[in-house]
Amino acid sequence: MNNRITLDDLMGMPVGEISGLPVEQLALLLDDLAEERARLKRLDDWLNGALALRYGERARALRHALGKDAGTVRIEEAEGFVAICDLPKKPEYDQGKLRAAVETIRSWGSNPDDYIGIEIKVSETRYGAWPPEIRRLFEPARTLRVGKPGFRLERPKPR
Repeated sequence: MNNRITLDDLMGMPVGEISGLPVEQLALLLDDLAEERARLKRLDDWLNGALALRYGERARALRHALGKDAGTVRIEEAEGFVAICDLPKKPEYDQGKLRAAVETIRSWGSNPDDYIGIEIKVSETRYGAWPPEIRRLFEPARTLRVGKPGFRLERPKPR
């Protein structure tokens, strides 16, 4: 007889009951979940590869005809289906060149804020290594938020 709880079993169980399962059961469920995520990722990659093969060239040609390098195009299909093909823009900017551009705008007597948003980021690792007087200077501007908690179970190493 197999008493192993499956991912499908979890859907019908209260969270409090799940939290009371033996740790080995929880570890097995986490393993199952990792395998399912990996399987779904492979399926997603495979299906999107097929869609790219089917629509990629036509979408590229449509974008080219519209004078677009990226963006969304629509391809009419049979039975009223429409393939929506999106190629998102993901611009990246060289930070050193941006700083130089900001200084050029300032040298012209203009305000760079009229053209760009400037966000200053502080590395948490660097913040932790700063001397106390520097840290105190930045503390009023700092708000610490936390993300979603994550949990893993590490199996004991075999002896």
